[in-house]
Amino acid sequence: MLRRAFDRGLEILYTGRVILEKAVVVDMTGYLMRRFIRDYEDTENPQVRQQYGALSGGVGILLNLLLFLGKLAAGLLTGAISVTADAFNNLSDAASSVVTLIGFRLAGQKADAGHPFGHGRIEYLAGLIVSLLILLVGFELGKSSVEKLLHPEVVELSLLTVGILAVSVAVKLWMSVFNRKLGRAADSASLRATAADSLSDAVATSVVLLGLVVGHFTNLAIDGWAGLLVALFILRAGFGAAKDTLNPLLGQPPSPELVEGVSRVILGHSQIVGIHDLIIHDYGPGRRMMSVHAEVDARSDMLEAHDIIDHIERELGERFHLEAVIHMDPVILDDVELTRVKELAARLARQIDPRLSIHDFRLTAGPLHSNLIFDVEAPYETVYTDQQIAEKLKEKLQAADKRYFAVIQVDRQYSQGT
Repeated sequence: MLRRAFDRGLEILYTGRVILEKAVVVDMTGYLMRRFIRDYEDTENPQVRQQYGALSGGVGILLNLLLFLGKLAAGLLTGAISVTADAFNNLSDAASSVVTLIGFRLAGQKADAGHPFGHGRIEYLAGLIVSLLILLVGFELGKSSVEKLLHPEVVELSLLTVGILAVSVAVKLWMSVFNRKLGRAADSASLRATAADSLSDAVATSVVLLGLVVGHFTNLAIDGWAGLLVALFILRAGFGAAKDTLNPLLGQPPSPELVEGVSRVILGHSQIVGIHDLIIHDYGPGRRMMSVHAEVDARSDMLEAHDIIDHIERELGERFHLEAVIHMDPVILDDVELTRVKELAARLARQIDPRLSIHDFRLTAGPLHSNLIFDVEAPYETVYTDQQIAEKLKEKLQAADKRYFAVIQVDRQYSQGT
């Protein structure tokens, strides 16, 4: 019975958030963005992102302090450990909002001699600190709840307490929608972490309210169980937020959409016949650097090809707000035998793993044997090691023609789709 009631409560909460997203509340978020964030659509601009963080942090500090005071009063009146713990959870959320506010402000600083790539990664660090605060609150709440389980007490329920908790659920749902839209607009992991935290708070407070109501009508001392369940929700949200903010710090691959967009721009120039080894370094939102190898016909005029490469670099900078460095690879296109052997090597590589590709292919033909020198690009997810890929491909080439002696360099793909 309690499980069904809990599942029904979760369904109501998620339905409530969907309704809020489609209702005037979203328009309120849009109004606040337009009102307080100048040039709010230019989200690659560090100063604009700083304003996003300031708006999220300011709203979070104000609302979480009000919720803390209301829940603390309710917890002291009823003696419910779950309500008091939930109040301090809101206090930690206020502290998290301060961290978000400071983090975005520091991340907006200009590059200097000591930090030539800017300070954008501080935004990721701020999100990680918020995640750690969430985990700390969840751990402390879990300890208090276990103590309550060992020494259960009957708690009192009043209409004032019910009203405060119900209002808290509504406010937290709105904050989840609010930060979710800000995070989506600015593509910010830190703001998305804040949105996830607000949603988990709404779920946690609903569990507290449900526990108080059930305990009141059944005389069951389930306050400790409710607090423990709240702690689990908070810990889950903390781990998820930590993962989202830690990945860009460790170095995650670029999004498929960005890779596709960059590839489309480069290959949109007829002089470029192929690209490979696309690498994008993320130094924080709006501070990305990329390098790529672009293949051009070896018969092309080198000055003309160099001018095209320069043009593409500027175009990538304007469209994607990244600093591009393109290495020009001349390739031979009119050698029939080289093309045939290259296509054979590519086909044999795909037999090992369909995701393998080859580039920088050279053929040195001799009277007794031919040297095939090329690179193989492999995804990290392949089951084969670099050595196994090279050995298997060498065996297949030897089986196809005993004159072939391959010199193979295996590279790992830093991004998908290149």
